[in-house]
Amino acid sequence: MIQKTAGLYRDPPEVRTKEGKYLLMGGRRVLNFASNDYLGLSVSEELRQKAAYNFQRYGTSSSSSRLVSGNFSVINEAEKAYASYFGYHDALFFPSGYQANMGVLSTFLEQGDTVIFDKHIHASSVKGMTMSGADFYGYNHNSMSHLEKRLNTHRNGQVAVLSESLFSMDGDILDAGGLKELKDRFGFLTIVDEAHAFGAAGSKGQGIAGDVADIAVGTFGKAFGFFGAFVLLPKGFNEYLFNFSSPLIYTTTLPEAHAATTIDILRIIERSDDRRKHLKGISQCMKEGLQREGFHVSGDAHILALMVGDEEKAVKLSRKLLESDIFVLPARYPTVPLSHAILRISITALLEEEDIRLFISRIREAMDGLA
Repeated sequence: MIQKTAGLYRDPPEVRTKEGKYLLMGGRRVLNFASNDYLGLSVSEELRQKAAYNFQRYGTSSSSSRLVSGNFSVINEAEKAYASYFGYHDALFFPSGYQANMGVLSTFLEQGDTVIFDKHIHASSVKGMTMSGADFYGYNHNSMSHLEKRLNTHRNGQVAVLSESLFSMDGDILDAGGLKELKDRFGFLTIVDEAHAFGAAGSKGQGIAGDVADIAVGTFGKAFGFFGAFVLLPKGFNEYLFNFSSPLIYTTTLPEAHAATTIDILRIIERSDDRRKHLKGISQCMKEGLQREGFHVSGDAHILALMVGDEEKAVKLSRKLLESDIFVLPARYPTVPLSHAILRISITALLEEEDIRLFISRIREAMDGLA
């Protein structure tokens, strides 16, 4: 198989279960540096108890799409709570972040519209954009000057700009101020994926792009420690999604227990400043420690990209680390450009400085062993 010879074959190891910051794999406990559970809520006893109670109270399934018999009052209550917390008029829940991005972009954009997108946006956004029938043009990653050139070229009709706020592979943060300045000048619709920022970044976990994003997408499967997704919307936009978004119309809605649990999660998120402060500090500790060891590492928050380059070398490095009870996976083409493979290091608030020191020591040994 050509994927194997090119170092692009995917064969994820089996995980038996997780225990806090550890994964149980092959009879061993390994430190997990590949999780998006940024605040550690998925292993929180408080959240487990609340979710268990809600599923006992409400049952396990909505058994219907939202537009048939699944429009439960607790779901509407939860969506209103999320819209209010993040400063939007409305919110809608989706079964996954992939469906949310696909549903929003394929519905609000259409033939004749122009979409200008950061070249490093998520695959789900690319899928939704291509399904829309709109004309689309990429701009260089996080480059406001290149975006401005694109906007000057494409001024006619409805123009939308797509970006992430905390980029999932590069780990860098959107220049929200620069984007706001361009928005004020050109008047485009702004859609921002805040999946990796909501809950973990910004005041009270309210993200990075609130001042500039007309529409924002968040997921419960990362800092919120749960599953599903939500879309934050201006007034009137949810009505349009209810009537025209296939991923919303033709999908069994998430159960009532899910909505009730998301309300509980929002209360936890609001009082998680200590978790966010620790996450920020431990992430900075990792970045500075790796840089002192001579590694080329980028990232402005809790996602760090350690440059490797060669795909096969990245795979070997990941395997050597796993042999040393460190779990971190390589990101390879097509997730990142060909010959630009990285180790994507994901930091969570469950980690301590001793874990960071151990990681740096083990990766130094592993890299020296490949030299």
